[in-house]
Amino acid sequence: MITQESIENLKPFQARAIIEGLRKGLVPTEYVSFFTVGRQNWLKFIEEDLDNFIAEGGGKVRFINGDYGDGKTHFMSVIRHLALQKNFASSFVVLTRNVPIHKFELVYQEIVLQLSGHFDGVGLRALIHQWVKEQKAVNLDRETLVQSLSQVSKLDSNFINALAALVCDEPSDRAASAIPEENISSEEYLYQWFEGKKVTKKILAQFHVFENLNKSNSKTFLQSLIAFLKLNNYRGLILLFDELETVMAQGASIRNAAYENIRLLMDNSEHSEFLHLFFSVIPDILLSEKGFKSYDALWSRVRSIGDSEALNYRSTIIDLHKTPLKRQELVRLGISLKQIHEISYRWNAQELVSDNLIEEMCKKQEELGVLSEVRLFIKQMIRFLDLAEQGNISHDYNLADNLLASHREMEIEKTQRFEPVWDV
Repeated sequence: MITQESIENLKPFQARAIIEGLRKGLVPTEYVSFFTVGRQNWLKFIEEDLDNFIAEGGGKVRFINGDYGDGKTHFMSVIRHLALQKNFASSFVVLTRNVPIHKFELVYQEIVLQLSGHFDGVGLRALIHQWVKEQKAVNLDRETLVQSLSQVSKLDSNFINALAALVCDEPSDRAASAIPEENISSEEYLYQWFEGKKVTKKILAQFHVFENLNKSNSKTFLQSLIAFLKLNNYRGLILLFDELETVMAQGASIRNAAYENIRLLMDNSEHSEFLHLFFSVIPDILLSEKGFKSYDALWSRVRSIGDSEALNYRSTIIDLHKTPLKRQELVRLGISLKQIHEISYRWNAQELVSDNLIEEMCKKQEELGVLSEVRLFIKQMIRFLDLAEQGNISHDYNLADNLLASHREMEIEKTQRFEPVWDV
């Protein structure tokens, strides 16, 4: 399970980075253990899947279901942290205007760009660079290296030849057939190819590489990526896709292309080894006519996943909305927030922000009927702590006003989030 770190060991800058991240609804992966309260049953079964299925060669897809504010993004960060602890590589992809799910090549590029593990830096380029350095130290000739890589299960020949070129080819200032004014090295072309970018066939042919990434060979690229991770002693790959629901604000043609790519990713996962996919969704994407129902090829795959009222912790749906945090779990979260805020701004909050007051804040949220909205609780806690630290809180301060102000901010964020601003 997630190991517990000590908040007391945080430096002010680290604490400040956490607070600033929380203002935007984000928690740095390395600090998720400070905020992991509740959800133990879901995490228990995810951990069991990672150890006894994915690490043994399984493939799986799960959907994290919850309303806006239920803590889906944070829960995905917890999964990522757990995966890294267990020596899986992972990639956390936020689906945005620049990374739209209906453009598969851009999604793949983001997957490899955000790849993380126990190597220096972030991204597939950093991992390959480390591997190339290790291979050059061994000083193998090309034939021996290619023969060795050919023994790696599901490592495609294009991937093998590109790796061999990085290790064994003499570096050049530019690829022999590159356009002179581009001034790009052969090494850079290879890294761009690994990252899913288009490289001209004439340049690739120099390295005995014959295919760029496209939808039809996406499974081969993904399998080769996993095979390379296994070669580097990782137990598998965990992919997390956040904010999938934004696709519902798009036109029908965009939605259909997006849903086709989701189906493609599901097929890749379920027919691949050592791979687990997680998608965060809101209930509407399972229930609305603009959701999965609008695309038969996808709906036929997922139509039954939300049918049962019974809570099944092994279900394809991880239903956070059905398993909200309890009041005492939110209180513990609030105490952690107070400690981090104190370190961040170098002040003592105890006199104005007691544990009893934090519990009163939870009660107010419960009275409003939104106790399950973790993000709202975090927002009202940080707002109250900011005001208290600045001396703007009196002993008769109205907690309901603070909650309602935070709720208004949440509603504005929610409206902005679902505006169809990237329908291209």
